[in-house]
Amino acid sequence: MTDKTALILGATGGSGMAVAQALLARGWKIRALHRHPDDVRSQLPQATWIKGDALDSKTVVAAAEGASLIFHGVNPPGYKNWPKLVLPMLESTLAAARASGARIVLPGTIYNYGVGDGPLLSEMTPQRPTTRKGAIRVELEERLRKASEKDGVKVLIVRAGDFFGAETKSSWFSQVMVKPGKPLRQLTYPGRASVGHAWAYLPDFAEAIAQLVAMESELVPFDRYHFRGYWFEPGVRIAEELRSVAGLPDLPIGSFPWWAIKALSPVVPFFREVSEISVFWKNGLCLDNTKLVARLGSEPHTPLPQALRDTLEGLGCLPVR
Repeated sequence: MTDKTALILGATGGSGMAVAQALLARGWKIRALHRHPDDVRSQLPQATWIKGDALDSKTVVAAAEGASLIFHGVNPPGYKNWPKLVLPMLESTLAAARASGARIVLPGTIYNYGVGDGPLLSEMTPQRPTTRKGAIRVELEERLRKASEKDGVKVLIVRAGDFFGAETKSSWFSQVMVKPGKPLRQLTYPGRASVGHAWAYLPDFAEAIAQLVAMESELVPFDRYHFRGYWFEPGVRIAEELRSVAGLPDLPIGSFPWWAIKALSPVVPFFREVSEISVFWKNGLCLDNTKLVARLGSEPHTPLPQALRDTLEGLGCLPVR
């Protein structure tokens, strides 16, 4: 791309921050939209921060003027208000893409699939979600596809498993497995120990996106790729690897109290939203990255010990070397 300006929606989130950093390293100019930019400017000082809300279509359209890329990395925090917020936020991004001609980049999730669709998922696997969030994500991607076909909006979707990395904020790794800012005393594994689970190291995921958008002329208008990342089988192996990296072989590995979450879900809205996700921790879904490897030659892949140690150090769970 000759005009390397990207608008990042969700720049203070894990994927948005990682993608912004990967693009900056490749010479891109970054704009970031936030409701309170003065409070977060120091997190990404190289960016041009713009005050605004992703739900405000006019603000997003103005912020994207002259940009060639819009990274749509916004999600309601804590799984809250998905039906009311997810699709309206996308409409703002679509309006901005139509006006600017920028390509939309979306970090995809495995929520689009049902447990019977796996265990190996390719870009051609039919999406048959069994959760409300999955149905919303399918509708989100369908709107992107229709906008591409009808209005010529360019779209790139890169799907990955659960994120980990120093940039992780709202993730199962940083909110359940470890306690950021505190030395490791115990690990909590959210899933069924014997079932495989897919994880994506954020710097690797962001590098894959940066490499793909650098090949704009080779992408089709509506393009989807699956990022494999790390596949742990059994799933609890990620916790065992964390113990090894931390040099704490006897560190306890606890289980997540799904029974309590389910019991309280009728009266605690947040628990109800979390409970719906339990199916993805009890059944393994692995992403087939054959198409991505064919395009890039290889998938960006940091050695696991380095990725885990950098994550723990970045989250303040280990002394920085």
